[in-house]
Amino acid sequence: MNSELINNTINFVKEALKNAEGGHDWFHIERVWKNSKLLAKSENVDLEVVELAALLHDIADSKFNDGDETVGPKKALNFLIDQDADYRVIDHVISIIENVSFKGGHQKRTFNSLELDVVQDADRLDAIGAIGIARTFNYGGFKNRAIYDPEIKPDLNMTKEQYKASTAPTINHFYEKLLLLKDTMNTTTGEKIAKQRHAFMEQYLEQFYNEWNGKN
Repeated sequence: MNSELINNTINFVKEALKNAEGGHDWFHIERVWKNSKLLAKSENVDLEVVELAALLHDIADSKFNDGDETVGPKKALNFLIDQDADYRVIDHVISIIENVSFKGGHQKRTFNSLELDVVQDADRLDAIGAIGIARTFNYGGFKNRAIYDPEIKPDLNMTKEQYKASTAPTINHFYEKLLLLKDTMNTTTGEKIAKQRHAFMEQYLEQFYNEWNGKN
């Protein structure tokens, strides 16, 4: 493990994301990084690759770069080259970054590794549960979306392009993404944590609808 490279990456990411939207800022990265290290304890993985990919996975989220999915991998690649990282590590990390995100439209991964399994689970765990709910409404407010509109139903058959362009109310996002993540977990530990966080979201939605409909 190259501790200097990890520390340099932390500093690079903190600086790059210092003005980021609250759901995709340094603290999101830090949580995914910590979750990745937790999940990695039960998996036979290259921990350096896992940590670097977790730290760099959202260095330039396409949502904030006009939908361009190449900006993040390029930024991470240039950083790792500047750090003289091993080319095999660089190649693996970039492949993880390119395949880690939930993009909607029933997209399939084009690359597979245990390290990607860990980082992807860690990222998805941060999208569900109490923090996932907070992040969802934070982003909805950032995009000036309605909280809920009973007339606008969730769409589970969107293409990738439709998913990215959606302006639907925030509650719809629970059905179009958050509640789907439990069944996409790759690791046993990730699956266990996801079940608990999924149940919390279901409880939250029940309370939300009761309050919305004056039933509380």
